[in-house]
Amino acid sequence: MALAGAAVARPAATYLGSKTGWVMALVPFLIFLSLFQHLGTVAGGETVIAHLSWVPSLGVDLAFRLDGFSLLFALLITGIGTLVTLYAGAYFADKPHWEIGRFLGLILLFMTAMLGTVLSDDLIVMFVFWELTSLTSFMLIGFDAHKAEARKSAIQSLLVTGGGGLVLFAGILIIGMELGTFSFTEVLARSDELVASPWIGVVVVLIMIGAFTKSAQFPFHFWLPNAMAAPTPASAYLHSATMVKLGVFLLARFDAVFAEVPAFGATLVVIGSTTMMIAALQALRAEGFKAVLAQSTVASLGILVMLIGLQGEVAAVATVGFILSHALYKAALFFCAGTAIHATGEASLRKLGGLARFLPVTAVAAVLASLSMAGLPPFVGFISKEYLFEAQLNNDWNIIPVAVAVAVNAVMVGVAGVVSIRPFYFKGHRVTSVKHGETPGLLAGPLLLASGGILIGLFPNAIGQSLIGPAASALYGSPIDVSFQLWHGLTPMLVLSFAVVAIGTAIVIYWDAIHTYLRQQDGLYRLLGDRGYHRVLNGVLGAARGSTRLLQNGDQRRYTSVVIATVVIGLAIALVAGPAAISIASPEGALRISLVLVLLLTAAGALATVKARSLIAGLVCVGIVGFALAVIFMLNGAPDLALTQIAVETLLVILLTAVLLRLPARQKHSRTTSERRRDALLATCFGGVIFIAVASMSAIPIDLRLSDYFGETSYLDAYGRNVVNVILVDYRAIDTLGEIAVVAFATIAAWALLRGPAARPGPKE
Repeated sequence: MALAGAAVARPAATYLGSKTGWVMALVPFLIFLSLFQHLGTVAGGETVIAHLSWVPSLGVDLAFRLDGFSLLFALLITGIGTLVTLYAGAYFADKPHWEIGRFLGLILLFMTAMLGTVLSDDLIVMFVFWELTSLTSFMLIGFDAHKAEARKSAIQSLLVTGGGGLVLFAGILIIGMELGTFSFTEVLARSDELVASPWIGVVVVLIMIGAFTKSAQFPFHFWLPNAMAAPTPASAYLHSATMVKLGVFLLARFDAVFAEVPAFGATLVVIGSTTMMIAALQALRAEGFKAVLAQSTVASLGILVMLIGLQGEVAAVATVGFILSHALYKAALFFCAGTAIHATGEASLRKLGGLARFLPVTAVAAVLASLSMAGLPPFVGFISKEYLFEAQLNNDWNIIPVAVAVAVNAVMVGVAGVVSIRPFYFKGHRVTSVKHGETPGLLAGPLLLASGGILIGLFPNAIGQSLIGPAASALYGSPIDVSFQLWHGLTPMLVLSFAVVAIGTAIVIYWDAIHTYLRQQDGLYRLLGDRGYHRVLNGVLGAARGSTRLLQNGDQRRYTSVVIATVVIGLAIALVAGPAAISIASPEGALRISLVLVLLLTAAGALATVKARSLIAGLVCVGIVGFALAVIFMLNGAPDLALTQIAVETLLVILLTAVLLRLPARQKHSRTTSERRRDALLATCFGGVIFIAVASMSAIPIDLRLSDYFGETSYLDAYGRNVVNVILVDYRAIDTLGEIAVVAFATIAAWALLRGPAARPGPKE
């Protein structure tokens, strides 16, 4: 349904106009309602699985799995997607209708990819949707393609997440080879076999790299803040509630599989903590409204990765609770930031102030969402933060992760205070007028999400039993009795929460001093920013330019030499490093004089071609070689191949003859003596290696299974008695069509060259 909505969004916008957002929002809303109907089933401990055979020969099926964890993500994707669609319709209200339709089409296509990723039970299908999220994210980030910043950020996100996706694919393939299945349900059931595999270390590293790139974990943390070049509705959707959490989703899914791998959890705790600290420092020095929120998102993702690395029921509940609370308040804050930027045209926090006079409802929504982000009661953010500290205190780690969590959460409190107070209530003289006011489409998202944060905080039991509990149980691997409550009494977690709020309040008060000091530390930016990425990218591009100058210099002889030298070296290495000694096949049967004479004629034609000084003579000698090969095919009982060879050789001779009519009949050698000697050596090596390779293959017993199969089925399946023709026309029809197309295109190109430039008509007298 989401895919159908993506297909019709652009043409529908032409007719719907300003109502496009409201009408197209029905698509994700209806999906949300259909998923919501499964809430009771999943809460009862059941897992809904749909299965459809897709590529049975490869063991790939269109299998989808709906359990507590995937249902949580699916509801967030469709629920927030509904609000994003509404918001986008209002945000682009003054844009051409086709542009609104194009953006909503990409959003709905992205929603399709997200739903496919979180619901897929087959790892190959999941990977296909995973990469589709990277592609659609690339298009959304670069939506304003006329801006250099948008294009640069889009390419960066695609290179990082797409490259990580290829690494992830390698890990998935190894899992399939080791277990013989790509079903995640079966992988989970047979996790002990996978852990016992000698490839388990490689698999874990590959899966983690794929997840780290998608969720912007160190050292790939730099791409997400740069992706804020996307329009605000895309930022609110992609980089707060959905796409960037896919890496977290993947790690959480595989946590039960890799639970017995010693270094898995420890690595997640270290990487998550490192990412948290880096993002917290970057948030303190960021200037833009969306940039501050983006850095805090990276820190939140680090918190989630760290929680997945911890063990126990509380860690599972904390992970699920934080995913829910973060999606609610961060999407709401992005909406508020977008409204402020849309109204003023100004993205810097330093230049915003007093917007509450012009955007009063947005200001209230920003405050409510910020209070949840700060982890204050009675918001759901307070509950999730309590579980975060409890999960850390209940594990065997030392005090360092706890101290990191306290410091980073204090920064989050500071960020929450700054983004809600400064633009809307601080220094009211800074903004004296706005270009766009509040509209229902701009207000629906932030108000509903901010209100959801406080409603869940006030009535946590309902959501705890129906959504948090099943999702945490799916992660933990067994049922968990979740006590998702606002008040847990006077506990160490409450003390840590008070410390976080106190430090965060101090950060809000001294924000200017802290911000100014960190902005002056250029070394810090070089260390924590994306300069490393640019150095690697520039190095790759420099190597590409160098190799192009070396290999693609316009000299056809060099191209041919490089290809032949590569073949010679590759075959030589393969022959020397092969498992068995080289064995040359001995001739069998009587010596065939006719065949020997034809071979001698072929060799004579080849030698004459080398010695010929006339182009016409060289062409005749090449023709001798080609027609002699046709005779060899005929003598070995392959008349159809002989006819094909004759036809091709005739066409080649005709074309080359036509070309030679435009060239001098004789010309001096264009190669120096040393170059000709090098060519001769290369040709001799090539011929020798090919001879040894063919002779060695002839000594190996031939596997006739494929030949027997074609012989048995050519008439029964394709109704053809000529096996070779059946193979060409039926069994490898697409390949044959491609070869015919190549010959046809080459002929057309040669014909165009032979015609020469068309004569231009002269001026009429």
